[in-house]
Amino acid sequence: MREYEMNDFIRRIKRYRGKLQAVILDWAGTTVDYGSFSPIRAMQEVFRDRGIALTDDEVRRDMGLLKKDHIRSLLCFPAVAEMWRQHCGTLPTESDVEELYRDFQPIQLARLGQDSDLIPGVAEAVERMRRRGLKIGSTTGYTRPMLEILLEKAATQGYEPDCSLVPDDVGGGRPLPWMCYNIALRLKVFPLESFVKVGDTVADTEEGLNAGMWTVGVVRTGNMVGLRQAQFAALSPAEQEMRLQTGRERLLEVGTHYVIDSVSDFDPVFDEIEARLQEGERP
Repeated sequence: MREYEMNDFIRRIKRYRGKLQAVILDWAGTTVDYGSFSPIRAMQEVFRDRGIALTDDEVRRDMGLLKKDHIRSLLCFPAVAEMWRQHCGTLPTESDVEELYRDFQPIQLARLGQDSDLIPGVAEAVERMRRRGLKIGSTTGYTRPMLEILLEKAATQGYEPDCSLVPDDVGGGRPLPWMCYNIALRLKVFPLESFVKVGDTVADTEEGLNAGMWTVGVVRTGNMVGLRQAQFAALSPAEQEMRLQTGRERLLEVGTHYVIDSVSDFDPVFDEIEARLQEGERP
């Protein structure tokens, strides 16, 4: 590290004084792709090509993982493994994981152009985060070519993170904390409790907790509710609240510090986290 970079790093630590310094945002269901449908439909398609029909709930169970790990987890699920045995004659093997992952990638790349619009309010929320002095990172279970599609499209809609990483950049995906650690290094931000990790899956929370960061779960726009904006709006108020509450409970039971409906709702939560930091609390 050059001397001027070291001096800047030291000044940053001195300025910390219980303030948040950075946020790490997920992609599908958190900042883009309302309802997180692109990876669901791509995963269903690659399994359907093998004669296996997966439900939304089955695919959503392990959302947020590196996509190869997600495929492996699906094949380990007893009901899916039995469907595979009945259709293919044997239980799934690691070579099946590799083959499915190979075929999944072009399907997912093709879908990203359709299902990667910025979620309403995200660009404005990120601008408010920047006005608070926060740096912006992002992590994902997608591959680098998939992420590049998202980055290019998001930039045209007003969202450009300072640092964006995929599992292959660091040697492992969620729930491992490596992407979060590397973002901290690249952004030159310390300590880790001055970060907030925001995402819509259990894997997002586990990633943030394992990195020693505050975690905020997003419910309405992502994997926990799993509906497009118009579908959610068409529900009765009682049905909306029931689905939101189910999602909140699922994220809270795995240790998520705070749960919000969408990224746009971050302000009071970040204020409370800073108050807790100034009282000496840590994640």
